[in-house]
Amino acid sequence: MLKANVLRKKGDFSRLYNKGTSVGERCLVLIYKENGLDINRRAFLASKKVGSSVLRNRARRLLRESYSEVENDIKKGYDLIFIARKTIIDLKCADVKKSLEAAIRKGKLNQNQKQKIR
Repeated sequence: MLKANVLRKKGDFSRLYNKGTSVGERCLVLIYKENGLDINRRAFLASKKVGSSVLRNRARRLLRESYSEVENDIKKGYDLIFIARKTIIDLKCADVKKSLEAAIRKGKLNQNQKQKIR
């Protein structure tokens, strides 16, 4: 059985790349867009620029683990793509988590973040 909260379709990726908002951080890039659902769908990517398959798999594992720790702090109803940068190779999980939290703050996706009233 496939998980409902994982991005799989090419159209979803294309929509995010073309119309989504991107936020860069030290070791990752976050691309996000509202999806109109009650859940967050996500994908974790690492290109060949990151390194060998072992390094790419480690990068995705670090991103997944960091995301699982902050998942409840993110607003619901977004499609998220986390793309590993080459700098992720030398980092520990705690460093990746800090970078991921900073990207979420930059994108104003924090559930607890106060909205400015104009």
